[in-house]
Amino acid sequence: MSAREIGHGTEPLALAAERSQAREKGTVRVRFAPSPTGHLHVGGARTALFNWLFARNMGGKFILRIEDTDQERSTEESYKAIIDALRWLRLDWDEGPIVGGPYGPYFQSQRRHHYRDWARKLVDEGKAYVCFCTQEEITARQQARGEKDSYAYDRKCRTLSPEDAHKNLIDGKPFVTRFKMALEGETAFEDLVHGPVSFQNSILEDFILIKSDGFPTYNFAAMVDDMLMAMTHIIRGDDHISNTPRQIALYRALGVKPPKFAHVPLIMGPDKTRLSKRHGATSVAQFETDGYLPDAMANYLALLGWSYDAETSLFDAADLVEKFSLEKVSPTPAVFDYQKLQWMNGEYMKKKSNADKVALVIPHLEKAGLVGKEIDDATKEYVGKIVEVVGERLRVGCQILDLASFFFVSKIEYNAADRDEFLKRHYVPAAFKVLEERLGEIEVFDAASIEKVMRSLAGEMGMKVGDLFQPVRVALAGSRSSPGLFETMEVLGRARVLDRLEAARKVGAA
Repeated sequence: MSAREIGHGTEPLALAAERSQAREKGTVRVRFAPSPTGHLHVGGARTALFNWLFARNMGGKFILRIEDTDQERSTEESYKAIIDALRWLRLDWDEGPIVGGPYGPYFQSQRRHHYRDWARKLVDEGKAYVCFCTQEEITARQQARGEKDSYAYDRKCRTLSPEDAHKNLIDGKPFVTRFKMALEGETAFEDLVHGPVSFQNSILEDFILIKSDGFPTYNFAAMVDDMLMAMTHIIRGDDHISNTPRQIALYRALGVKPPKFAHVPLIMGPDKTRLSKRHGATSVAQFETDGYLPDAMANYLALLGWSYDAETSLFDAADLVEKFSLEKVSPTPAVFDYQKLQWMNGEYMKKKSNADKVALVIPHLEKAGLVGKEIDDATKEYVGKIVEVVGERLRVGCQILDLASFFFVSKIEYNAADRDEFLKRHYVPAAFKVLEERLGEIEVFDAASIEKVMRSLAGEMGMKVGDLFQPVRVALAGSRSSPGLFETMEVLGRARVLDRLEAARKVGAA
């Protein structure tokens, strides 16, 4: 902002009045405003979902706004990743990038003139001021006063004379624009999740509105955009609750009624610390890559801080829209339970067709090099049989690798403990030799015929069926854990079963 730009603002007050009236008409307007500095993480996705559900429940509008004023970290790649993640979760927006709308543009980087004009208005009215103090100067004064670990501004330029301020501007000295916070009293508001919240004004510094590079700070840009886009409710994470008194002070300074605020609980990891990569996947894109289903993911995210009752946990999108309310959002932190998410995804998987499951697992098989990039009908049919055999064990797409990789390899890698426990038993070579002969004689190599042969053999040899079945599992799958044994053998086919039994027999005899 140059010396010339400190002059009288041109933004008409009628615009703010118009937007304020739009809020008063009763149409709910909420927004999700991510910064394109990385992938969309589950915390942001949950916030987007709560806003979307609230808007749909209330018959209102859900707006997407991109807060890209961090020029160093904002990227087109991150923007696209956020868009893709929202689309995957099926969170459509009524206004915003791609779809447009009457209150655009919806990128903060394209709205700098609004921030400049409203900052100028506050300066003109004596509610904000230009500050020429560098951070080094502020720190030096703090150290001289014996203050440690304090970054609060001491308001030195708040009383700077107009003449001195003008001279500094003419001299081209860098500056920021700061808001004049009240020095006494408190700023209070009714949070729709937490109830009454208040902050003593004495602990709130004169925060920056416009930085020295001409870009706005989060608190100012978000407030101006929320005002001009006629937001009725601001639903965001608990980590923003300390920003709210500053933004309310700005609304009051501009003579505009603030929207209602709802701060939803933070998401913690199983160890009750804030969810991070050390707990596992945290980005929506990673969950999609791992083979989770979007409906299951949305269902689970909705339950992080919200519940309809103590019993119900499975909701489709229509149920969530119908039943969601801010009154049932808890103020206490929510714990992200990966096992519960996996269980829930499994419940949704049960409703999927075999063809849908095949489509879900093939990318994982392809990435692991177990199938080629060109998938023919025979391969699809084979994968389909495997998916059927695996059954409800397959809760997430990526699990196909742990559950069924042995179906695709030419040589089995044995689990060392299972190999030694089962294949090294003294009777295994002889039992396998007979089993190979009898399986080779079966007219139809199907599960029923295979089971009949194996149970008969176990009886003839005077052993429990498990004493025969478990070594066979290890021979075929590499470990004692596998899908249904007879169905597995049918899918593998006679030739591969006989080859693996022979190889295991040699291991047992060694």
